[in-house]
Amino acid sequence: MTTLLFTHESCLQHDTGRGHPESPDRLRVVLDRLRQSEFHALEWREAPRATLEQIRRMHDATYVDAVLARIPKQGLTPLDGDTVVSPQSGEAALRAAGATCAAVDAVMKGEARRAFCAVRPPGHHAEPDQAMGFCLFNNVAIGAAHAMAQYHLDRVAIIDFDVHHGNGTEAMLRGRRGYLYASSHEHPLYPGTGSGPLPGVDNIINVPLGRMTDSLEFRDRFREDLLPAVRAFGPQLIFISAGFDAHANDPLANLNLEAEDFAWATTELLDIADRFANGNVISTLEGGYDLPALAESTAAHVRALMDA
Repeated sequence: MTTLLFTHESCLQHDTGRGHPESPDRLRVVLDRLRQSEFHALEWREAPRATLEQIRRMHDATYVDAVLARIPKQGLTPLDGDTVVSPQSGEAALRAAGATCAAVDAVMKGEARRAFCAVRPPGHHAEPDQAMGFCLFNNVAIGAAHAMAQYHLDRVAIIDFDVHHGNGTEAMLRGRRGYLYASSHEHPLYPGTGSGPLPGVDNIINVPLGRMTDSLEFRDRFREDLLPAVRAFGPQLIFISAGFDAHANDPLANLNLEAEDFAWATTELLDIADRFANGNVISTLEGGYDLPALAESTAAHVRALMDA
């Protein structure tokens, strides 16, 4: 069955300034790689804007309004020490969140079983009322909430293998009925969260990895500490926060993974999706800051989505 790719030109126009690691070139190399002949079967679709109603299911209304009001007419505006907006950033953020919602609609209507959202800005650090870590709106959480609201699902899982802990996703889903958040990530590392289990909270699974974790240890920890929790949850729909900055070449972290490790993790999650979720998986791009490693890791991930 067809695998869908959602993206939008405005995501390339989100300007973070010279030298910023979360640059338009990140998305450019991903899209260039996915235009190559081996991916000819991907069906490309334009990401729509998310509605304010969709975004406000996970973000405070006052925060949403404030972020959009701070988009400058020219130049750059910092929202914090890491997160910068420019004239096209509001449009890009709406399209990035809209991509996950549109992917949900397509998958739940049977148009495809897999979708990859090639978008920026990324989302998993965005908290209910705060932009941080290059993120404005939490794309994957917004998509998950859309799935729950529109399709009356009981169990939705978000699995995050970005090297940085998705503090925003955790904050949004902590103790929230019907959601599971499971993250493997380097610790200690920005943003400093995700050190382990949360007392009294059973829907957050944190798998912290030490510096220099290699492929073998990553796969062991993923297999032993993360996948069983996802299986026990029995998700009716799986989302992946697909960050590729755990790659050995990434400049912002200290793990030693290779592109095929992301393909392996993807295939393991697809097996769970086949068992519980009619095979339905929606993935959205998060981090990854070495351009060649990002391109090849994304290709390995999307290849797995298409092959399964």
